[in-house]
Amino acid sequence: MAAQYRSPAEFREVMDRIFTMMSDDPAMGPKLRDADVPQRFEFDDVDMVVNVRAGSTGEENLVWVWTDDVDWEPRVRMEMSSETANKYFQGKENVAIAIARRRIKAGGDVKAALSLIPVTKPIYERYRDLVTAEYPHLKV
Repeated sequence: MAAQYRSPAEFREVMDRIFTMMSDDPAMGPKLRDADVPQRFEFDDVDMVVNVRAGSTGEENLVWVWTDDVDWEPRVRMEMSSETANKYFQGKENVAIAIARRRIKAGGDVKAALSLIPVTKPIYERYRDLVTAEYPHLKV
């Protein structure tokens, strides 16, 4: 059986923690802010959408909201299952291959999104540590 979130609420809780880790990280956060690639992620199996953008002056490095009611336009749109997101953040899902195999449906400036992968790569180990410590049912 695949590693699955216990509920949409748990999925959101974990994703909020990941975005916070990336935003607060002294190396990742500023690089993601400087890249300024607004993105929209849709997780169809948990019926959730999150829009993420670079922070402005006085904000954190990343700003994310769990709605489509935003005053910015995403440059990249990605649709995937929560299972695919879980695998990705553990470093077990290659985005380019997942797009080719349609596990991730992508639109917009996909090249810009792919350019962020090296910046966010350190999150894999941190996420695996979080899963091991607090969410062992998500380990893949």
